[in-house]
Amino acid sequence: MASYLLRRLLAALPSLLAISLILFTVLALAPGDPFGELAQNPVIPPEVRAALRAQFGLDDPLLVRYFHWLGAMVQGDWGFSFANRVNVDALILQRLPTTLYVVGSAQVLALMVALPVGILAAIRPYSIFDQVANTFAFVGFSLPTFFTGLLLIMVFSIRLDWLPFVYRSDLSSTGFLWMWEQLKQSIMPIAVLGLFQAASYTRYVRSAMLDVVGMDYVTTARAKGLRERTVVIGHAARNAMIPVVTLVALQMPHVFGGAIVTEEIFRVPGIGSLLINSILASDTPVVMAITFVFAALVILFNLIADLLYGFLDPRISFH
Repeated sequence: MASYLLRRLLAALPSLLAISLILFTVLALAPGDPFGELAQNPVIPPEVRAALRAQFGLDDPLLVRYFHWLGAMVQGDWGFSFANRVNVDALILQRLPTTLYVVGSAQVLALMVALPVGILAAIRPYSIFDQVANTFAFVGFSLPTFFTGLLLIMVFSIRLDWLPFVYRSDLSSTGFLWMWEQLKQSIMPIAVLGLFQAASYTRYVRSAMLDVVGMDYVTTARAKGLRERTVVIGHAARNAMIPVVTLVALQMPHVFGGAIVTEEIFRVPGIGSLLINSILASDTPVVMAITFVFAALVILFNLIADLLYGFLDPRISFH
């Protein structure tokens, strides 16, 4: 296992380097200047603007700037945010827990809905339950997150006044009251993101289970007199989860992309809103760091998926 992890990590390094070079080149060629406001400010002398550009290497050749950024990144220096006037790593670490909380909770909600619904729909194909589940699944992933988010705000925040539609990270309450307020403000963003993913996962779980329930080993398990629950959970569902694990791992970029929209709708102070504000402000160091972190997370989740294959299918070996 350790040697397999080491090989996968070494194989991921060229991918990360290629991704970082492409991202850096695209951002360097994109329009916009992080010191655009300074150029329009008559109070700041041209000598100061030129000194700042020289200090941050903005006038250096592209490859020189890239290797300077790469060397600093390896040493733990992610750069300086021109718009927020703080170090990029401190800014990202301040926002990252909120995004991971929302995305992680949404993924847990999606799997908690998709796994039982997809399995029950597969073992009872074309039943009333299957038709209702398919209908809700089609409706769920046909509606974009910005529409369902605005719909929930109109119903539960404006009309019923049950839930706040602005996510606050500076809650002044403590103890149980803080937990209650945190839960109330988290319900809508987590539900929007989680139910959208659950709709897609439900279809894949049902399809994977339908491919498995007719296999010979499932029929043999039933012929042995095993309980139906043991046959479905222990034999059919476990083998059907392999393509589902692949789907969940490959869907992570889309999950973070959906989180960006969801964070903007509910004003969640996470990585998504930081990325959009940094793009609008041409804050290149922050945009580069966030996109690179997203790329690293995609590679990490693919590695986790490969490790789960060995748990789900004993035939897979990591030697």
